[in-house]
Amino acid sequence: MLVRRVRSLSALVVLSMAAFISGTGAQAQRLPDGVVPEHYTLALTPDLKAATFTGTESIGIRVEKPTNTITLNSLEIKIQEVTVEQACQGCQNGNGLKLTGTVAYDESKEQATFTFPDKLRAGHAVLHLKYTGILNDKLRGFYLSKTPTRNYAVTQFESTDARRAYPSWDEPALKATYDLSLTVDAGDSVIANTPVLTDVPAGEGTHTITFTTTPKMSTYLLAFLVGDFKCISGGADGVPIRVCATPDKVQYGKLALATAEHTLHFYNNYFGIKYPMPKLDMIGLPDFEAGAMENFGAITYRETDLLLDEEHASIPQKKRVAVVVTHEMAHQWFGDMVTMQWWDNLWLNEGFATWMETKAANDFNPAWKYKQDEAGDLDNSLNTDSQATTRTIRAKADTPAEINEEFDGIAYGKAGAVIGMVEHYVGEETFRQGVHNYLQAHMYGNATAEDFWNAQTAVSHKPIDKIMESFVTQPGVPLLTFGPESKTAKKTVTVAQSRFFLSPTFEGNRNQKWTIPVCFKTVKGDSCELVSSASGTLVVPNAPFLYANADAKGYYRSAYTKEQQKAIAAHAESNLSPTERLGLVGDVWSLMRSGQGSVGVYMDLTSGLRNESEVQVQESVLSKLSAVQDRIASKQDSARLKAWIVATYAPVYAKLPPAGGTADQQQLRGLLFGVLGAAGDAGVLAEARRLTSKYVDDPNSVDANIAGSAIQLAAAHGDEALYEKLLALSKSASNPDVQTTALLSLARFNDPKLLTRTLDYATSGAVKNQDSWILISLPLRRAETKDQTWEYVRTHWPAVKAQLTTSSGAGLVSSTGAFCTAEKRDEVKSFFTANPVPAAARAQKKTIDTINSCIELHTAQEQNLKVWLDHNAAQ
Repeated sequence: MLVRRVRSLSALVVLSMAAFISGTGAQAQRLPDGVVPEHYTLALTPDLKAATFTGTESIGIRVEKPTNTITLNSLEIKIQEVTVEQACQGCQNGNGLKLTGTVAYDESKEQATFTFPDKLRAGHAVLHLKYTGILNDKLRGFYLSKTPTRNYAVTQFESTDARRAYPSWDEPALKATYDLSLTVDAGDSVIANTPVLTDVPAGEGTHTITFTTTPKMSTYLLAFLVGDFKCISGGADGVPIRVCATPDKVQYGKLALATAEHTLHFYNNYFGIKYPMPKLDMIGLPDFEAGAMENFGAITYRETDLLLDEEHASIPQKKRVAVVVTHEMAHQWFGDMVTMQWWDNLWLNEGFATWMETKAANDFNPAWKYKQDEAGDLDNSLNTDSQATTRTIRAKADTPAEINEEFDGIAYGKAGAVIGMVEHYVGEETFRQGVHNYLQAHMYGNATAEDFWNAQTAVSHKPIDKIMESFVTQPGVPLLTFGPESKTAKKTVTVAQSRFFLSPTFEGNRNQKWTIPVCFKTVKGDSCELVSSASGTLVVPNAPFLYANADAKGYYRSAYTKEQQKAIAAHAESNLSPTERLGLVGDVWSLMRSGQGSVGVYMDLTSGLRNESEVQVQESVLSKLSAVQDRIASKQDSARLKAWIVATYAPVYAKLPPAGGTADQQQLRGLLFGVLGAAGDAGVLAEARRLTSKYVDDPNSVDANIAGSAIQLAAAHGDEALYEKLLALSKSASNPDVQTTALLSLARFNDPKLLTRTLDYATSGAVKNQDSWILISLPLRRAETKDQTWEYVRTHWPAVKAQLTTSSGAGLVSSTGAFCTAEKRDEVKSFFTANPVPAAARAQKKTIDTINSCIELHTAQEQNLKVWLDHNAAQ
């Protein structure tokens, strides 16, 4: 499932999405041993008008020891009948058992226990159930999705919500096969994991659709989607591929289809194992909270992550669709065919898919430079993992709430980055062979972290097990501190490792040790050595300067001597690759934050990179410059800094072609337009108003690469008339991107009355709850609106809380990390302690860390910024 931060230059949302959970109980909720499912025969009849469904279920089970009780997972389901049958092989009269059971529910554990009057023998049996359930409005389980014209019934089961649709052994290792059928209205169709086997009338205006048997798979990967979906079709390597959506939006699926066709062939070759299902469907759902979900053979998506108008979409929007498709398709092998044994190894699924997505997407369109996105994401992961509150990649996850908290930047970003570091160390082909061997050995089964890294160790003959174990079982980020290079014929350099924290005052353990592949940049390639002790000496290859993170693949921060740092800066533009320049920017910024440098050094680097032509590098530079503005500058210096930004970047913007150009130029135009407008450039602000007026009349009349920035700027200075136009567009647009852009622009208005109107709208129930919380979180993150929004949240908490699903609460809590005073920190801590948000305990701790870090940063660097501006900004 893709839930990580949207990486987009002009996107209106740059937020982390958490994943889905099923509860907040504190006790372990594992099922007892003794009974194992082997095959489910499941028949469902949903009533889309009444928002209910009925189900009958026969489960082939293996009883491992005699018992008169069976416990499985069930939640929000009323089981009306339960019987069990067991043949008696070898009995003289041939009679077997047929027992009727009673049902007892344990809602705290999300379990149901069936008790029978006699014991079942060890061996095979069949459990029969009849039950009813609800099509809920929680975006999980079997739930209602709505458009203005009709209802749909769709599923989202990861991680622990299959139990809301059918009683089951809802744990990833308890795999089984499925025979599925649904009885639906005559005008509706059903999309599920496998192809349709039969479709026959069922009487009274209904028909029953039955699907072919699935392969052995985990409960959370089952999917069934009911409605009037329409599809466009294609295929690759003999596998039919469809993109499906509501009838008014299916025409926007062409890019996703082309991506999937290319990617299926690419993955067949990469994994050396053919796509394991007979077809692939990708379905855009009107209501869906995550980015996408990798159901085996039937991937579901938020509409904006699958559907777009390719002719008029921005490059970041196109990149987003392509990379979400490649991420979810990677899961078909790595996660679906081979699944982690338990949720504490979720990173095996999500970290691998996060790493793999850019490899496949870059192969689909190299001009989009996903490898640079990967380097930017690595920088973000290092910063996340350098906070006081973090976790190990493999962490305790016994309850649904704990499982939910696994779906974070560590499971996706850090795990993916560590996998990338290992691939860079052993070589692409060796690593690919290790992946193939791992998948081949565990096909249609479950595996552990040790299975994965032992496969890589065996094929590479390098200590990958030691490297991976040191990063998977320890929290945090290594800091490698290099000493001067020796002057001997065989040049060497000393290196010491310690744990790196962004906070200079945090008193955590800094004496951790990792086994780290350190790769030096050379003229002809990379030279890698291992660091495993607290300090040591490394051989340095011949090179014009020392740079110890070739291709920016290492999961560590680097601190150099002043002489080494000066040499790196001198060669940055000519000798460092774009990904390495991204790594350099990240190191300089993070070391400053940790107290090992001045903000002036970062500002000098920013100034030196003002003409940077690679958009991802410039985006990284400018995002940190925005943090200088928001978190370091005083009110007086803020105005001077804005003036410096305009003076520095307006000439760069002016040199870009006014339309067209390379992919980088198109994206840079949108990026710099937004930066200059935020800094108060009068010409840019006037152009933003003009472009927004055109966009409202005809969204296709404005270059999408600049439209998002223009609308944000116009809204920030906008009046009620503009507000009304954007509100109307959010309701009338059929294009998912236009609809979302217009809706979320309502959160950009600075006018206090219009901000209140947006917050009232968000809590009114009129906005889909996949989006309503974002209308609250966005103004919580903005300096101009965060105080008023926070006051609204506190005084309207019941209404705000009612909009939160079990995946968006942590996002709302994290948004309060935009504050930067002790007073607000204490308010945030006190409020969420008194009003706890489910599955947001770690998010609350990290939010307090973030505010404390901001307070420290402001205190330490405000005067340094003033001094730098005194020497560099116009007075």
